[in-house]
Amino acid sequence: MNVALKVLELLPWIDWAAIVVFFGGWSGYAWFARDRSLTRPSILGATNRVRSQWMLQTTYRAVRVLDGTVIQNLSTSPSFFASTTVLIIGGLLAVLGTSEKANELVRDLPFAASNNSSVLLFDLKVILLLVVFVYAFFRFTWSMRQYTFGALLVAAAPEAEQFEAQGLSREAFANKAGRMVGLAAETFNDGLRAYYFSFAAVGWFFSPVVFMVATAGVIYILFTREFRSEVLDVLNS
Repeated sequence: MNVALKVLELLPWIDWAAIVVFFGGWSGYAWFARDRSLTRPSILGATNRVRSQWMLQTTYRAVRVLDGTVIQNLSTSPSFFASTTVLIIGGLLAVLGTSEKANELVRDLPFAASNNSSVLLFDLKVILLLVVFVYAFFRFTWSMRQYTFGALLVAAAPEAEQFEAQGLSREAFANKAGRMVGLAAETFNDGLRAYYFSFAAVGWFFSPVVFMVATAGVIYILFTREFRSEVLDVLNS
């Protein structure tokens, strides 16, 4: 009990409230987006249908070099972001080593709150960003591996004429392979979502109120892009 009270005393209550809003908004929106995509039109649902159609067409091709090339190209995005995230993590660790000097620069930011003067508080803000980008790194690297698994499924698929000769189901393969590539895309989307929320976390350097407002703004942007965008209209047309 005493330890918990000491931890709570490290930050003002409004900072704790901002942290709760941040993680609650992030996890809550992730759950909401996944649940809503099962019953409502969404970018995720629309692209998953396209992936299943793609894998169904794969079963009719005698040569699947095109499909392997597409999967390889798709995997370059998480690979790029994973490499970039490592550099960001290294930069944040370097900032932690020079907290006092960096904190002096932050205090000079326009509209920055006066409580930014605490070096401990500054370190906690940097650590929050580290947590966000470490999470993003793991999601990007896992997405890369899942694309590899998808490539293996395509490579192991029976020849086009064997589906009829052996009575194999094209739809079953398309659903399986499409789901694997879809999981890779979903995992990559988790990493991108972490990048979006990292911009909200930057708002904490100004004030906890800006932090909360930025979190709400990021959630609104993500919602409109995933459920109300023109891209979704095109995919569903």
